[in-house]
This record gives sequence, structure tokens and C-alpha cells, in this order.
Amino acid sequence: PSPQYGIVLDAGSSHTAMFVYKWPADKENDTGVVGEHSMCDVEGPGISSYSSNPPAAGTSLVQCLNQALRDVPKEKHAGTPLYLGATAGMRLLNIADPQAADAVLSAVAATLKSYPFDFRGAKILSGEDEGVFGWVTANYLLENFIKRGWLGEWIQPQKKTLGAMDFGGASTQITFETKDTIEDPRNEVMLKLYGQAYKVYTHSFLCYGRDQVLKRLLSKLLQAESYQATVSHPCWPRGYQKSLSLSSVYDSPCTEKERPSLALNTTIAVVGTGNGSLCALHVSKLFDFTTCSFSRCSFDGIFQPEVSGNFIAFSAFFYTVDFIQTVMGRPVHLPSDLKDAAKTICATSWSELLQKAPNLEKRLADYCAVSTFVYLLTTKGYNFNNHSFPNIAFQKKVGETSIGWALGYMLNLTNMIPAEKPSSHKSMLYNYWVMLILLFVVTTLTSLVTAVCLLRRSKSSSI
Repeated sequence: PSPQYGIVLDAGSSHTAMFVYKWPADKENDTGVVGEHSMCDVEGPGISSYSSNPPAAGTSLVQCLNQALRDVPKEKHAGTPLYLGATAGMRLLNIADPQAADAVLSAVAATLKSYPFDFRGAKILSGEDEGVFGWVTANYLLENFIKRGWLGEWIQPQKKTLGAMDFGGASTQITFETKDTIEDPRNEVMLKLYGQAYKVYTHSFLCYGRDQVLKRLLSKLLQAESYQATVSHPCWPRGYQKSLSLSSVYDSPCTEKERPSLALNTTIAVVGTGNGSLCALHVSKLFDFTTCSFSRCSFDGIFQPEVSGNFIAFSAFFYTVDFIQTVMGRPVHLPSDLKDAAKTICATSWSELLQKAPNLEKRLADYCAVSTFVYLLTTKGYNFNNHSFPNIAFQKKVGETSIGWALGYMLNLTNMIPAEKPSSHKSMLYNYWVMLILLFVVTTLTSLVTAVCLLRRSKSSSI
């Protein structure tokens, strides 16, 4: 039977990505079979940045949607579900200006409805949804829930699930299965997948995504130097400087509480000093490690049980560690490796960084701050140590499929992961039977021929 398709648009805070998924028509709730057929990065910023011009948010998706028309066979268009899920960028816009958020979603929905696919809605995901669907995606792709044996039987692989860590532009999520008591019910999710119950801890930290962390850090530095005409930035490399308007720092709900009384069109020159220790000091001030009303916390008073088992860290976690390993040539096995690598990046001048990675110029100045943040988040925040840190795999894909919330979201909405366990055996395919019978015949004939040869040899040797 011809394959089926599904499309999910992941409308993140910094950009939108479209994923086209594909699976056999006779899937029968199989695992590890739904895979990524193609993907497309939407040009331009995330849809939340179009708050002053909502129709442009819809128009921005056209190029990728036109690609989807080509990637999905024409006769399959009408039966292909199409979803858009917006994450932390739109959550922030919804806090700042709910009417603008509604206008952007309406404009995006109007564009999606104009295509011949089966449009099933554009919505803003909660941080917890984002975390849990990312966890489902990773474990589904790694066949940790269930897989099919080579004879067509269902096998529950007795493997532990993997924790999932996502690091986007405006939020970061940690999600993992735990046997511990989850003291805050808001962090507990009970799932039943393929007849198995899972107690999952999840939390999403809004304003702790890469772009918002960099804005909050700038705000703290400007504040510390009383908004002088020139401000030094210890996390930017020596030889790098930039003029910033205050509006570019204080245009977010994550920084608005620190907004100064100065006019927002005021421009300040920010000069990099490349001081790793001072950078770490300022980045650590973005966290509150002291407040906790539970038996244990990660940061900002949020309960978190002890991390256990293996983890997969994707999105900006992967890109940060990949930069350390490939551009800086540093291994990352222990927390100290990450700490030392961050210090090395901070101490590298702008001209040296440009020489190492000229194609990454747009984000290059921020790797010192982001590497330092990832070190503090994983060790002081999530409490990974020398024993547990090596259990984190920094990964972008499983096979050919990207890890993120989008696949888990589609699997959930299309009911492709049943709550109940499938029947333990499904009927063998005709081809399997033919192969088994042929194998049996060949084995029997080989045994007979061998026996006859041995009999003749023993007779001739006795004569």
C-alpha cells in the first residue's frame, strides 16, 4: 500500500521549521516506522516577531508549504494532516499582548487553510507539552517503548526510557521518568503507552532559552554599569564590539521588569573583554539557587527529583557542544571539560574565532556566554555530576529523523501510539512463511546429503 504523510510546523521563537513525516499505510501502530521524509527551514525570524504585521507571519511560511506540495504526492494532499505548534516565543507574546498573539495565529491559520492539506489547527503549546512530546519523540525513535521482532511479534524491549533535554530560543525543558515522589503535582505527567505506565517529571523554564538568556545577560551588564555610553561585556570576545539600542534588549517580557527610565531609542556601545571568570559570575546571576520550599530544587524554587538514567540533549544543547568539539577541538565527557572549553572560548579573540569558523559569524560572539550557561544549567541547575554527566548524549537526530517535540505531537494527535498493549503476535506476512519453508527445506536437504556422505565415507574406510 502507498505510504501516508503528516506535516508539522514547529514555530519556535527564533525560527520555524517544517517537518514532513512518512509511514506505511498498513502501519498498525508499529514503532520506529514513522520517519522524517523531508524538512524545510522557514526563512526569517519566528512567527512571534510579526506581532506588528500578522499577515507577514502567514506569508513567511509559503516557501516551505510549497515545498510540502512537491514532497507529498498530489493524490495524498487531501488526506495529509497538517499541524502548527507554536512554542515559547508565542507564549511570551501571549503574555505581553494576547490580542497580537491571536492575530498572528489567525494569519498563520488562514495561510495553512489555503493549502490542499487536512489542516487540523494552529495552537500555542504549553512548556510541559513541549517537554513531554520531546521525550516521547526520542524514546519512540530509539524503540524504547516497543518494537517488532523479525517474525512480526511485538517485543517490549525491557529498556529504560531516556530523559530528554531541549534548549530553544526562549525556553528550556527537562523531562525524565522517575520512581521518586514528585512533590509538585504541576511537574508530574502520567502516560500510558502500549500498555505500560510511565511516571514522568517535566518542567519548562520560560526565559531560559538561548536568545532570552543573552538578552537577560545584556540587561544585567547594562544595569551593573549604569547604562553608560560604553559598557564592557566579559562574555564577548576581545576585539568584538557592537552598538545596541535599549529597545533591542527590553522588547521582551523576560527583561521588561529591568527596563530603565531612559528612552528606548538610546544607543549604547558594548565592548567585548573576553573574561571567562567574570562571564561565569554574571551568567550565574540569571539563576536563583537559594530559594526552595521542597526537599530539593533545580533553581528558581522549582522542585526536581535526582536525575537518573541516560539523557539525550538536543536543539541548542547539541549545537553548543558540537561547536566545542568540532570548531574548538575539545572533548566533552565530564562537567570539567565543558567548564574548561567555555573558558577557552571566552579567552579566544574575535579575529581567532572568525578564522576558526567564518561561516558562523552571526552567532560566534555568543558561544562564550552560551557554553558557560549550558555548563551552569546542567551542573548547578539540573545537578548532573561526574557520575551522571557522561550519561548525556548531545544529539541532533536519531537515524534520519530530527529529535524535538514535533514528531511526538503528531503521534499523539493522530493516535498512533495506543494506550493499550498490542496483541502479542500479529499474523506473519506471506513472505515470512515462504522464507521459513524454504529455509526448512534447504536445512533438511543439507542434513540428508551430509548424512549420506558420512555413511559412504564410513563404509569405504571400513573396507
